[in-house]
Amino acid sequence: MEIFKTKHVGCYGVVYNNNKEILLIRKSRGAYKGLLDLPGGGIEYGERPEETLEREFQEEIGLNIKSYKIKTAITNYVVWNLDETHAEDLQHIAIIYDVELEKSDLEKIKRDSDGLDSLGAEWYDVDKLKIEDLSPLAKVIKD
Repeated sequence: MEIFKTKHVGCYGVVYNNNKEILLIRKSRGAYKGLLDLPGGGIEYGERPEETLEREFQEEIGLNIKSYKIKTAITNYVVWNLDETHAEDLQHIAIIYDVELEKSDLEKIKRDSDGLDSLGAEWYDVDKLKIEDLSPLAKVIKD
């Protein structure tokens, strides 16, 4: 099997509502397919990290960000099969922000697929989430 080494740098947001629920998306593809993940994604050429965060929130959950503050940055390594003969050895660097949305928008999240990475966003009770259902990035909420 041929293995491709790649690096992905992205920005992601942690959003809570008043009910101690967190906003997560279900991944539709990639190394974390099927897992719950933080909304966000890769930095495009020429973008500042904050621009990436704002763009990705629009694409994946359909809402504008009220405010944000850097929470942490992490690196995760994962090897996953692209197909039967190719795999990717991925170094995933994530800048993670604490994000606040307008309270009036909390129920207006985009629950359907964005046609790219997300199968839709939903609020999840943090206490009921199982660690095995979370992407490595989303596991920061359990730390």
